Amino acid sequence: MLTGNEIRSKFIKFFEEKNHKHFESASLIPDDPTLLLTVAGMVPFKPYFLGQKEAPTPRVTTYQKCIRTNDLENVGRTARHHTFFEMLGNFSFGDYFREEAIIWSWEFITEVLKLEKDKLWVSVFTTDDEAERIWIEKCNFPKERIVRMGESENWWAAGPTGSCGPCSEIHVDLGPAYGGDENSKLGDEGTDNRFIEIWNLVFTEWNRMEDGSLQPLPKKNIDTGAGLERVAAMVQGKSNNFETDLLFPIVEEAGRLTNTTYGESPEKDFSLKVITDHSRAVTFLVNDGVIPSNEGRGYVLRRILRRAVRHGRLLGRTELFMFEMVDKVVDIMEGAYPELRKNIEHIKKVVKIEEEKFSNTLDQGIQLVTNEIKAVKERGENKLSGEVTFKLYDTYGFPYELTEEICEENGIEVLKEEFVEKMEEQREKARSARSVVMEKGQDSVIEELYDKYGTTEFVGYTELMTNGKLLSVRELENNRYALIFDRTSFYAESGGQEADHGIIEGEKLVARVLDVQKQKEIYTHVVEIESGLEELVEGATLSLTVDPVRREEIGKNHTATHLLHQALKDVLGSHVQQAGSACGADRLRFDFNHYEALTAEELERVEKIVNERIFMGTSVNSELMSMDQAKAKGATALFGDKYGSEVRVISIGDYSMELCGGTHINNIGKIGLFKIVSEAGVAAGVRRIEAQTSYKAYLAVVEMEKTMKRVAKNLKTDLNKIEERSEKVVEEVRDLSKETEALKAKVASFEANSLFDEVQEINGVKVLVKAFKDKEADSLREIVDKAKDKLGSCVIALGSDNDKAVFAVGVTKDLISKVKAGDLVREAAKIAEGNGGGRPDFAQAGGKNGAKVEEALATLKEILVNTL
Repeated sequence: MLTGNEIRSKFIKFFEEKNHKHFESASLIPDDPTLLLTVAGMVPFKPYFLGQKEAPTPRVTTYQKCIRTNDLENVGRTARHHTFFEMLGNFSFGDYFREEAIIWSWEFITEVLKLEKDKLWVSVFTTDDEAERIWIEKCNFPKERIVRMGESENWWAAGPTGSCGPCSEIHVDLGPAYGGDENSKLGDEGTDNRFIEIWNLVFTEWNRMEDGSLQPLPKKNIDTGAGLERVAAMVQGKSNNFETDLLFPIVEEAGRLTNTTYGESPEKDFSLKVITDHSRAVTFLVNDGVIPSNEGRGYVLRRILRRAVRHGRLLGRTELFMFEMVDKVVDIMEGAYPELRKNIEHIKKVVKIEEEKFSNTLDQGIQLVTNEIKAVKERGENKLSGEVTFKLYDTYGFPYELTEEICEENGIEVLKEEFVEKMEEQREKARSARSVVMEKGQDSVIEELYDKYGTTEFVGYTELMTNGKLLSVRELENNRYALIFDRTSFYAESGGQEADHGIIEGEKLVARVLDVQKQKEIYTHVVEIESGLEELVEGATLSLTVDPVRREEIGKNHTATHLLHQALKDVLGSHVQQAGSACGADRLRFDFNHYEALTAEELERVEKIVNERIFMGTSVNSELMSMDQAKAKGATALFGDKYGSEVRVISIGDYSMELCGGTHINNIGKIGLFKIVSEAGVAAGVRRIEAQTSYKAYLAVVEMEKTMKRVAKNLKTDLNKIEERSEKVVEEVRDLSKETEALKAKVASFEANSLFDEVQEINGVKVLVKAFKDKEADSLREIVDKAKDKLGSCVIALGSDNDKAVFAVGVTKDLISKVKAGDLVREAAKIAEGNGGGRPDFAQAGGKNGAKVEEALATLKEILVNTL
């Protein structure tokens, strides 16, 4: 019996022997901007099928990792639904067609996999006589097991128009035990779980026109897909994909971590399968650079991970466990995807951090949902309103999908339309709160100039001075004007790089350039006039000169961000991607995807790598090439950026290669020095590094040295002994803190003892109510604890006026059935214009008005008189 790994390798070998080139699995993040994730084996080859690009080779074979979430609620409930799965495929781009595709699929299934021929069924498109003929004549396949089906089952199309064609699907019959009877055929009602599709052969041969008519394609293509998990189940004699060797060891690991045995009950098996499937999806998504977030791919990852964590809770697992599941997934999958082992620590860290975040709110959310469901049932209803689901989502961060799933398990309908309406109301409020200010007429001016003259010619990569014809003059405020020329050497603000400054001159005109912006590749220069305003007329030819010092300083910082980007990948892992940047003359800022703050050691390594590269003095080269050429060379492109047919590639030796339209220095040695000045988080999964280069970096180091000298002076030691001296001071402070705490305890004990004369009895209960001046919350707590120890059964209520109000209330456990500390302190805080609460036996609170402390304590005494 073949293992899943053997099936995968035999498939590739089989088609390599048929002159196919094996392409490695593409990323789950597709190049196709219309797709969120790679959903099928053909996705990486979509441009070749659509005729947008020429295929690099006519025959290709792959095993492709895929993610689909359209049937997420069915994952774990059925035998064959998955979020993550592998698609085996062979493809032909204008080479072989129907006959070879059918014959080879039959050969592989019967001779390599050795599936029983009499259990196989085939479907073909209604009018595809050719496919049926090939199956019968070339494969000796019995006609009675060939079923013709319509467009819904046996037709593939890229969209309403464009490439399309019929397909032929291969199925395995599991027998009457899974539906129907001895006379049932493929396609009969009630046989979906009996006839299992394992391979789809698509014959792309038509081009559907706007009027719906079909025109033959000049080149016919083959696109096939066989789900590895399904094939493995059929080869291994399993009716359920989760029982194959690709998945069952992961099921067992989920069982071990949740103390559950597979087969105990359908409900527990369901949860184990969810955890198993989702652990594969989570592992591969994180490996390919996806970070949990509230949108796009990050939301897909977050949703899948949180669903798995919830099913762990259903099985009784309250501790973190999903990050541990990664180990077993890697064990099973690393043979085909060796990069998993390399990235395993990164994957586990991301999963653990997200799991920790969600675990903090999961139990509370589940309880809230359960309470709402109980309330709905008590009212004799069976629907949960959108207002409730939105509150759970918006206030408590509980995912809508989990609310929906829990309700479904309890027979409660969720009114999704109401939830969507509430979401839209919130978005509308957010939109209304924003104001966008635009200069009137700006767009119309640009459009007119574009129609009349086209785009501005930018020559600034090679020339810092040029002559340009003035095409447009617009007066702004404060002696400033907006100028547009037919050509310019000034770089416009773009891609996080600040605009050039400089001078525009005529015979008498001197205009200082303060900013440059571009729209539709038309450059607008914002200038301040120093003299010669009369020369500022449309049609005039003027001299445009960029400030070379500023240009070079910006170039140093921009080039440093390229080095920083690669150094971060070297230290943190290949998942690091740029999420934004800002490069000016005196600073640089670099945002990137990462899940946690960098340690001091990591920052030190990054900084060291960048400086080592600077000291090498490597040349910086720029080259124009096609996007395909850039990708072939391994250039890094920023996801979501739009690039033209020709792109500019910046290379720093063999260390860094990125697509970039900014300006750079010609040798990294000119950067001189690179110094990180800060690292912080700016959004979920996004970190920010701010740094300085060149002379500014030197000044930063000098300032640090001055600070250290001042510290050394304050510590009364030499600069070279500052670390040793500071450690001693810290130790001394620690000892003094211990002494201070001990003294505080003694003072509190003394004060508590001195207060015993003020203890009153209310209805037989010892009560101490006392106001202080300028006493901190910790001191009040100490007194409460000491007094409770000394008095035994009692109620203690203390307050202090520190300009603001501070309260501490203690109730011994034998009295909390009559009065609770949290209730008392809340009443006191209200009077002092504050709030607070706590446990029944002890609570603290604060208020804005310290002058109200006496009044608040008097009120507490009245409450105690009426309560005890």
